[in-house]
Amino acid sequence: MPSHAAAIPYCGVAPLPAVLWHSWNADPWVLGGLLVLLTGGLLCLRHRPSAARRRRMLALAVLLLAVAFVSPLCALSSALFSARVAHHLLLISAAAPLLALAFPAAGGATSRLLGVAVLAHVVTVWLWHAPVPYAAALASDTVYWVMELSLLGTALVVWRGLLDARLPPLRAVAGHVSVIGLMGLLGALITFAPQPLYAQHLLATEPFGLSALEDQQLAGLLMWAPAMLPNFVAAVLCLRRLFSAPEAHPAA
Repeated sequence: MPSHAAAIPYCGVAPLPAVLWHSWNADPWVLGGLLVLLTGGLLCLRHRPSAARRRRMLALAVLLLAVAFVSPLCALSSALFSARVAHHLLLISAAAPLLALAFPAAGGATSRLLGVAVLAHVVTVWLWHAPVPYAAALASDTVYWVMELSLLGTALVVWRGLLDARLPPLRAVAGHVSVIGLMGLLGALITFAPQPLYAQHLLATEPFGLSALEDQQLAGLLMWAPAMLPNFVAAVLCLRRLFSAPEAHPAA
């Protein structure tokens, strides 16, 4: 194998717009993994409470993972840092909460360690969006999958804790606010950086009508605003649950 092959990102070299729609990822390991997740999960949920609803959550999560890893979004993420951030947001802000709804926490340990889980997740997100670790992930398939699985895994642990019905609403709101604040700070730093930080995208953004700095600013805005919406909505629902509690349990 040529020595330069290791520098090719997992999703391939940056495509041109004209061939983007044809740039699907047919990696049998990814396709097989998604199939195992779907079929195994559906089998596990057969006799669980609210099985039909949880199966829908699982199927939607697998569909979003397919969009992230199989669709041309994977290839586009080799060209645009904003596409890479969108890819990551599908994992941590969409697929992870859906998987948490499909497989909710059972023993309460997840909610008891929620603070540690939130810290670990935020550190993971910040780490993999720093220029040096990010470059390492694009230069090695092994590091790439460590990045992807750690982002999804830590997000899943956090969402299982935050969505645990036994978690006091105020603790849940505090957890959501912590994620919103720290993710928003990272998005702001990326948005207002005065120069491009990610050398891998310097020459790949122009065919898509963006400078490298504009692409980076778009990525920061995605992390700063849309990424917060699931946590914001969940926090509002927790507050509604908190304020409706006295009505659900009126004084005798």
